[in-house]
Amino acid sequence: MPNFAANLTFLFRELPFLDRFEAAAEAGFSGVEVLFPYDDAAGEITRRLSANGLAMVLINAPPPNWAGGARGFAAVPGGSERFRHDFRRAMRFAEALGAQHLHLMAGKAQGVVARRTFTDNLAWAAAQAPAMSLTIEPINPTDMPGYFLNDFDMAAEILDEVDAPNLGLQFDMYHAAMITGDGMAVWEAHGHRAHHIQVGGVPGRQEPKAGEVDYPAFFARLDAEGYEGWVSGEYNPAGRTADGMGWIASAT
Repeated sequence: MPNFAANLTFLFRELPFLDRFEAAAEAGFSGVEVLFPYDDAAGEITRRLSANGLAMVLINAPPPNWAGGARGFAAVPGGSERFRHDFRRAMRFAEALGAQHLHLMAGKAQGVVARRTFTDNLAWAAAQAPAMSLTIEPINPTDMPGYFLNDFDMAAEILDEVDAPNLGLQFDMYHAAMITGDGMAVWEAHGHRAHHIQVGGVPGRQEPKAGEVDYPAFFARLDAEGYEGWVSGEYNPAGRTADGMGWIASAT
């Protein structure tokens, strides 16, 4: 069975943020991820992790002003200075929390210059943090219009071009299915590049059970392929988070 983590930005939102760590542990998770943990002191988050026996699996690089703010700067022409400033801040937080992966967001951009900006910034970041797993994630254009990285084939090309061992794919099955209509085919083509996996139901992004993706088959495939990383639940619970945990049982 895969190692399951809870995305605390999405799950247990019925609770204050710092109380979600205990709730995740009580629900059986051994790891968590937080998109933007920067509003709370790293020391307090670390205490919650330790008290509940949880690993911090992943955080996103800033900016943290998500509501109405930018969606990253890594691919934004003219945004490299901001990206690098944010990256350094994110690395300090990631190291303090013991985060295993740091997701680098491309931002809203398009075109040849944006792609060159993206590859240059990724190469720079990979060289700056050789011991940190860095990830890039294609995000579907319905959820995030204008986001530069919205194609898995392009992500693969960029990973090959940068060719850094600590840079890999953040494979979100929800986005894969929304972008292509066949998330399993995307895994077949690009799963070997994955540093981290996220799941959510398709098309509604609720619990990863009923819908267009056969998640029990996907989890069985991960076991058969010897995947040893984390699988994070990143979805909008239909009700109380704890009431929707049946999808994990389908992986046993």
